[in-house]
Amino acid sequence: MNFKIILMRLLVCVLLWGVGSSLFPAKVSADGSSGDSKVVLTVEHKNKKSQLTVLTELTLSDLQLLLVTEFTTSTIWTAEKQTFTGVELAELIAHLEIKAELLHAVALDEYYLDLPISDAVTGGPIIAYFNNGKQMTTRDKGPLWIVYPYDNS
Repeated sequence: MNFKIILMRLLVCVLLWGVGSSLFPAKVSADGSSGDSKVVLTVEHKNKKSQLTVLTELTLSDLQLLLVTEFTTSTIWTAEKQTFTGVELAELIAHLEIKAELLHAVALDEYYLDLPISDAVTGGPIIAYFNNGKQMTTRDKGPLWIVYPYDNS
């Protein structure tokens, strides 16, 4: 089964492949606004029952309805430890009933990374929407950021 998530940081496309499935690319552009009614995450995947492609668009308010996770960790991108608040990647995948193997994330500046779906576990990475209690903008790695709890290793 395939799915992709689009996180907003300038433009971030996340593509997920399942065993024996094809790729479903998608793009969303970020305007940096802080409104809760703006789409900040787009997930494209196959419907579990019909196997038809589904495009799910989520606002910040939608994400905040899911189980909230918060942790404090250091990162190589920040000078001091930061407190991140968001939804666990595992929670989002379970909520949308998605099965896949790989997460491929590409930012507007063409920075990309591949994450194994096996990383999406309880206590694992989150899709953060707050950093130190404040909503992130495109200038400060937002409005969403996939963050691992690096200090919990």
